[in-house]
Amino acid sequence: MCRPPVGVGTGPLPEEAHVSDELLVDIDDGVMVLTINRPERRNALDLATAEALASALDELDGREDVRVGVLTGAGGSFCAGMDLKAFAESGQRPVTQSRGGLGIVRRPPVKPVVAAVEGFVLGGGFEVALACDLIVAAQDAVFGLPEVQRGLVAAGGGAMRLAQRLPHHLAVELLLTGTRLSAERAHQLGLVNRLAAPGEVLSTAVELARVVARSAPMAVAATKRIVLESPGWPADEAFARQEVITKVVRESEDAREGALAFSEKRPPVWKGR
Repeated sequence: MCRPPVGVGTGPLPEEAHVSDELLVDIDDGVMVLTINRPERRNALDLATAEALASALDELDGREDVRVGVLTGAGGSFCAGMDLKAFAESGQRPVTQSRGGLGIVRRPPVKPVVAAVEGFVLGGGFEVALACDLIVAAQDAVFGLPEVQRGLVAAGGGAMRLAQRLPHHLAVELLLTGTRLSAERAHQLGLVNRLAAPGEVLSTAVELARVVARSAPMAVAATKRIVLESPGWPADEAFARQEVITKVVRESEDAREGALAFSEKRPPVWKGR
């Protein structure tokens, strides 16, 4: 049997723990930890693994008791992208019907996800991390999109998302040359939220996820939606479009609970409605 991910803690067992061959899913205190479990392939994704990830993200979005996801890889490596050996043997690409390539890059979940990355985060693995909302990286992790060096394009969201996360000319340089980026430099540039010592990445990511999970779930989901959608809004329509999203939150029970909890100097109890 596969072992559960390490670093979440050594206390009582999580509220729920699901183990499959390709993916480990642990739920504890409102945080779902998803561990790609193919260390012998540096956690490269075949079709079965991508489908397992897409299914787990559906569960993340659908469960009221889970507010934030953490995505990581087993064995000290995050994800090597597409499993080229599996592709050569079967011809199947890890593209899911519901969430696109690698089970996440075309349609990430509505709820926020923290990527906890170690090792070489290259190609499709980097694109998986870019599909997440926050990144915690080991101090010795290395990022890169080397597709052009192999006659390919970073078409799993890399070319689109990297240019939104880094200064334009630097992003273009990395995309056109395949140059690698150290975790320390990525942190300086704001691409990485937290640096952690090797072996402490997952616990650091879970700690960050729990901070996010303490916020009102409707407000968090609406904020993420605005962040992702607003760059494409016409300037003269931006606030009107935002109002459609925020009006529901402003009129929710959670908004009233937030104000009441503040006035009563107590932690809020969110209901997600």
